[in-house]
Parts: sequence; C-alpha cells; structure tokens
Amino acid sequence: MKRYLLYIICMFAAASASAQKYPERGMVRKGNRAYDKGRYERSIERYENALRVAPDNYEAIYDLGNALHRAERYDKAAEMLGKAAADTLRTPEERAEAWFNLGNTQLAQQKLQDALESYKNSLRMNPADEQAKYNYVYVKRLLQEQEQNQDQQNQQGGDGGGDDEQQDPNQQNQQDSQDDGSGDDSDSDRQQGDDRQDEGQPEQGDDEDDRQGEAPAEPRISPEEQERMLDAIQAEEDKTQDKLNEKARGVVVRGRKNW
Repeated sequence: MKRYLLYIICMFAAASASAQKYPERGMVRKGNRAYDKGRYERSIERYENALRVAPDNYEAIYDLGNALHRAERYDKAAEMLGKAAADTLRTPEERAEAWFNLGNTQLAQQKLQDALESYKNSLRMNPADEQAKYNYVYVKRLLQEQEQNQDQQNQQGGDGGGDDEQQDPNQQNQQDSQDDGSGDDSDSDRQQGDDRQDEGQPEQGDDEDDRQGEAPAEPRISPEEQERMLDAIQAEEDKTQDKLNEKARGVVVRGRKNW
C-alpha cells in the first residue's frame, strides 16, 4: 500500500514538473477543449497564449490556424497554416494535413489558384488522400470554367468591334469606283469603266455572302448535350457542397483538425 501511494506521489510530482517546464502544452490542451465545444474565439486566445510562451510550438501554430478558419478570420488562418505546412521538421502526414487545411482556407477566400497549389502539395506528401484529390479536381474545374467565361467575353467584345471595322472598307471601295468612273471623258473609257465595275460587283457580292455565311459559327455541342453537361456539373456541385458541409462539422484525423 505504501509503495502504491509513493508511486502516485511520484507521478503527480513528475506531471507538475512537466507542466512547469512546458506550460504551453497545458495551454494548447485548454485551447483544444474550447475548440471542441465550438468556442473558437476562446480557443484562439489559448493558442495565442501558448505561442507567447513557445513561439515555435507546432501544435499551437497548427491549431490556431484551424480555430481562426472556424472564426472566419481567413487571412490570419492562412498565415498560420502556411507556417505549419512549411515546417520541414514535421512528418509528411502532418504537413499534408496543414497543406490541405490551407487549401480549404484559400478556397474560402476565393483564391482558387493558391488553393489548387496547396491541394497539390498535400497530395505530394499524402497521395492516398481522397479528399485532397476531390478538392484538387473541383478547384481545377472552377478555374477552367473561369477561363472559358473570360474567353467568351473577350470573343464577344472582339466580334462587336469587328463588324464596324468591316463596313468602312466596303464604303471606301464603292466611293473609289464611283470616282474612277466619273474621271474619264471619252465614251469608250466610260464604257470600259462600266464594264469593269459590272464585272467587279458580282465578285464583291460573292465575297460579302461568303463572309456573312462564315460569321455565325456552328455549335459543336447540341443543346441536348449542353443540358446534360449542365445537369452533370450541378450534380457534382451538389456532391461537393455535401462534402464541404461534412468538413464544416469537423473531423479529427490523427489527432489533428481537418475540415
């Protein structure tokens, strides 16, 4: 019995010594308890207190980034998660989690290109992460859609300006041919001029008909196929929203927070 009591006393003494030597660990644990209860601002305070004591503590940095994301303080969250992801002393799995959460924060900021790179870095360190694969493909498709929309807008703007420019040369050609016909005094020259004008008019008309026929490009995708594609995209977006909602509830992975 005495040995048992002595053992307990030694355990408490060791725990007390450890708490005095590493006070940031206790602060991080308090932050985790507040985080689990959804008290994100309180958890932010706990993690920041831990970092004041130990500025390089990885757990405090990483957990602070997660709590800041939950509080929708995305700029500061990205800063903390980027710092955690860049820590080369951590395991590849830990850095993959940091890159993944950084990508989620950047996606919330609508920084799609940055988010794509973060998911790519996460997959480099953990190629088996299905969530990172899905998010990478999703963001890549969003970027492609943005580029397509931009190209369509540029094309529409270019077509509108091209019609006005095309009209001026035709008017100038007609004016030139009229000037050429009126400048000759002899009947034969006028007749030859009329003949040349008559011969040239059908050719100009043919060119105009050809240009008008080429203007409206034939659609490569039928309306039915476009409708099916839109339905498929909407279905994928619904799946993505469901997955994002699941992440929003919070999932603990290997002791780390991952949304």
